[in-house]
Amino acid sequence: MSIKKLPRLTIVVPCYNEEAVLPSSSKTLGKILTKLIANQQVTTDSKILFVDDGSHDRTWEIVQDLQSENALFTGLKFSRNYGQEVALMAGLKTAAPFSDLTVTIDADLQDNPYLIPTMVQQAADGFDIVYGVRNDRSTDTWFKRTTAERFYWLMNKIGVHLIPNHADFRMMSHRAVEALLEYHESDPFIRGIVPQLGFPSTKLFYKRQPRKAGVSKYPLSKMLKLALDGVFSFSLAPIRAVLYAGSAISIASVVAFLWLGIQALRGVALSGFDPVMASLWFLGGAQLIALSIVGEYVGRTFKQSKHRPEFIIQTDTYSNEFVHQMDEEPRYQRQLS
Repeated sequence: MSIKKLPRLTIVVPCYNEEAVLPSSSKTLGKILTKLIANQQVTTDSKILFVDDGSHDRTWEIVQDLQSENALFTGLKFSRNYGQEVALMAGLKTAAPFSDLTVTIDADLQDNPYLIPTMVQQAADGFDIVYGVRNDRSTDTWFKRTTAERFYWLMNKIGVHLIPNHADFRMMSHRAVEALLEYHESDPFIRGIVPQLGFPSTKLFYKRQPRKAGVSKYPLSKMLKLALDGVFSFSLAPIRAVLYAGSAISIASVVAFLWLGIQALRGVALSGFDPVMASLWFLGGAQLIALSIVGEYVGRTFKQSKHRPEFIIQTDTYSNEFVHQMDEEPRYQRQLS
């Protein structure tokens, strides 16, 4: 006989200056969660957790208004801006003690939120991780599509196995979230860590929608930082590339010296200021690049060694909803008899 308790679901939504989209996004997510509760797919105390990542607009005021109107909505407010990856980790860490299932999704809802009920069903079928994967990037610019393809190609070549066209829209079980939280990194690259957890997983495909309001919070500079976080967090390939380049340059210089020696023995006069300067510029640039790559690793190690707080929470209206249940056993389990 199988006895299954309903899972408690928390939908974690990182927000940074999202006052333009939050009213419509919250309405959509609220309807989806209400329907899940009505269909007895999740518990009645399931929540939507907005993580305000140090917004400068009315994002937090909107979250407070939503919570006063509907108990489904809760919020987490940072003392300052820490970045989306940290906001996601903070939401997961806050929800972990109380949630059996956690879904993360961006506030603009360009990812398809109507897949959340299917994700919950996939969890009931035994999957710990359900990835939301885009199968159509027609809404992206040519530049973004091209750079994304090159990024996934590069990461695969250096041994980092990502889920292509998957960002931060996913469902995770309680044990998967607990495993993720064991990774204490100052610059977490979540979409690279989650596939390494090794739990049963599956994919749901969807077409990404254009942003309805506001502006993207991922300009080129942040996209580049995210890509570098992925490379430096999971691979030593850049340092090895420096080794290979240095070896190649050393071999080339030995060959050049041998050639110059042979030419001198043959009595061939060699002169020229430009080739020497070009060589110096080349070697100087190569050394600076090498130092920068090594320095990036050293800097990250230094940052990690200080053990500073990953984030500082100014206000938490989510945990108060469940604090009296801290000593309860996990609600989502199967017992066979």
